[in-house]
Amino acid sequence: MSEACAEIVQRTDPERFAALMAAPVIDRPALAVLYAFNAEVARAPWASKEPMIAEMRLQWWRDAITAAAAGGGQPHEVMTPLGKLIRDKGLPVEALDGMVAARQWDVWREPHADAAALWRYLEETGGALLWLAAKALGAPDSAEAAARGLGSAQALANYLRAVPQLETLGRIPLVDGTPAGVAALAREGLARLHRVRGPIPRSAALAAFLTRPVLALAAEEPARVADGTLDLSEFTRRKRLLWQSLTGRF
Repeated sequence: MSEACAEIVQRTDPERFAALMAAPVIDRPALAVLYAFNAEVARAPWASKEPMIAEMRLQWWRDAITAAAAGGGQPHEVMTPLGKLIRDKGLPVEALDGMVAARQWDVWREPHADAAALWRYLEETGGALLWLAAKALGAPDSAEAAARGLGSAQALANYLRAVPQLETLGRIPLVDGTPAGVAALAREGLARLHRVRGPIPRSAALAAFLTRPVLALAAEEPARVADGTLDLSEFTRRKRLLWQSLTGRF
């Protein structure tokens, strides 16, 4: 496993790092690379207050994906192992590129046009990441819809917890920020979980270990989203990860 990638995940994404360390050792290298890539791309739009500079950073990642997939590019702690993973596992470059392109929403201050646009953002970020993780661990192409469904529900859970911070940064994260609107959105996330069917590798699905309880809490107590209290106890977090790692159920 790339120590550099694992360190990035540990520093920036503690929940995925916990899932990474709960996965079998053989699965960790691929997951570490993809989770580090996701962390770096997610951070890129916020690295500068100048939108054009942020756009340039995102474009660098898009260019780097193309170069790495072809076996070129400069040595890089994330892109070099990602390029090898793309070539070895046949990862779809368009999914990686789409993850970066979707982050353009983070650069600007316009709200999502409608609920469909918000779900596209979630599907192209968290949904694509979980699909790429599943693909890297040997999932067949027929698992894509299931993996993206689980990943988009996970992305929604994370997104709802980030709402107060996004608002502080001047963004308008929710199409309908009323308690009823938030509850309906959380219920749609739970419905997507319920519809997930397909052979998703257990190690890839582990990253979604908090998705169901977070969405259930948001559906029941939507005011927690605005209050920034959509959190679970450390005991619950550990129990959920252990339960999912043992049962494979999410």
